[in-house]
Amino acid sequence: MGAPDTVTMADDERDVFLGTGGVGVMSLASESGADEPPHSVPVSYGYDGREETFYFRLAVGADSGKPPLTDRAVTFVTYDTVDGMWHSVVASGRLESTTDADISTESLAGLDRVGIPLVDAFGRPTADVQFEFYRLVPDSLTGRKESSPEL
Repeated sequence: MGAPDTVTMADDERDVFLGTGGVGVMSLASESGADEPPHSVPVSYGYDGREETFYFRLAVGADSGKPPLTDRAVTFVTYDTVDGMWHSVVASGRLESTTDADISTESLAGLDRVGIPLVDAFGRPTADVQFEFYRLVPDSLTGRKESSPEL
């Protein structure tokens, strides 16, 4: 038995799959060059299908383990099974702080259209964790899914 065939999701199907938010994995480019692997962490996201923009509530501070985030090259992946077949979306681009003056008004409107789950993966109360909001307007956004078997 071979690997399942894959097909590209249409934009509207991709947007339905992403919904207004969920969880995935963000990989941040290494600061020191190609000799180090990217910093990859599970994150929750919000997705604004109208603007094809992702929003993230990210833990920050010395104990977060993340390198500086603004203008950092990232790849974000989310996946799940739908009707027993896998689906995934990959978005790549650069993180932008939602507090930057030139994008703050757009970001407030976008944040109103998303639902970022608060996932407790910190080992302490989330009220004790410092968060900042970032957005990703992808340079590349692809959705793939397992194709239905031919009958």
